[in-house]
Amino acid sequence: MSKPSNPFRCFNSSPEVIRLVAQMYIRYPLSLRNVEDLLFEMGIDICHETVCFWWNRFGPLFAADIRRKRVSRMRGFRHWRWHVDEVYVKINSKTHYLFVACG
Repeated sequence: MSKPSNPFRCFNSSPEVIRLVAQMYIRYPLSLRNVEDLLFEMGIDICHETVCFWWNRFGPLFAADIRRKRVSRMRGFRHWRWHVDEVYVKINSKTHYLFVACG
């Protein structure tokens, strides 16, 4: 089985900086420009468009990694199972089905 390729190989920035940028944008209610300003205060000079690009490129990768770690931790519990919360919402007289899975 071959080792998966490095997703950061084509970028000049370090993976730690990319992860920091994506986590700041996800974790805190900040705009792209606020993340840009905070990073500038830390000595990292990037554009808000770069923050958006990195989030679109690496956000799903980081989310899958977090989900995989969370599931592996929860499997240690004997009675662990997934639950799905369901709701029907009417928007503009159109009914929509929404669900959220939680562990």
